[in-house]
Amino acid sequence: MKRYIPYMKKNICLIAVFILIGFVLINTNGYAADSKIGFINLREIMENSNAGKKAGEEFKKLYDKKHETIAAAESDLKRLKDELDKQGSIMTEPARQEKGTTYQRKLRDYQLLVEDSNKEMKGRDEEIARKLLPQFMNVVRKIAEKEKYTLVIDVASMPLPYYAKENDISKKVIEEVNNLPIVEK
Repeated sequence: MKRYIPYMKKNICLIAVFILIGFVLINTNGYAADSKIGFINLREIMENSNAGKKAGEEFKKLYDKKHETIAAAESDLKRLKDELDKQGSIMTEPARQEKGTTYQRKLRDYQLLVEDSNKEMKGRDEEIARKLLPQFMNVVRKIAEKEKYTLVIDVASMPLPYYAKENDISKKVIEEVNNLPIVEK
C-alpha cells in the first residue's frame, strides 16, 4: 500500500510548507497559546483501515495477475534466447535470422507488456487514492474540528525529526473510517 502516497507527496509537501509558514506567521502575532497541532500517518491509515485493506487486496490481485503474465512472457523469452544461443551455431543463416527476428519481436512485446502493466498499476493506484483520500480527509477534518486542532500534519508525507506521539490521531481516524458505511462504486 506504500504506492498510494508517492504521487501526491510533492503536492502535499508544498501544501504543508505553506500551512506551516502560515502557522508560524499566526504564532508571531500572539496566537501560539491557542494552537494545537495534530499528526496523522496517512500510510498507516491506508494500510490499517478496512477500506484500505480491501483496496490493497484488490490491488494485490491485479498485481499478481499482471506479474503472472509478465513472468510467463519472460520465461518464453528466456527459452527462445537459450534456443538461439545453443542452436545458433548449427542453424542455417536464414533460420538463425528468423529465430533472431522472432526473439527481437518477442522482446519488444515483452517490454511493451511491462510498460503497459506498470501504467495500468499506476493508474489503478491513483484511482484507489482518489477514491479513499477524500473519505480519510473528511474524517481527519471532523476529528480535528471536534478536538480543536489548529493544524494536522501527515508524518508519512514529510520528514519530521520529532512530533508528539500523543497528538497522533491516526488510530482515531482508522476507527472512524472503519465505522463509515461502505459505499460501493
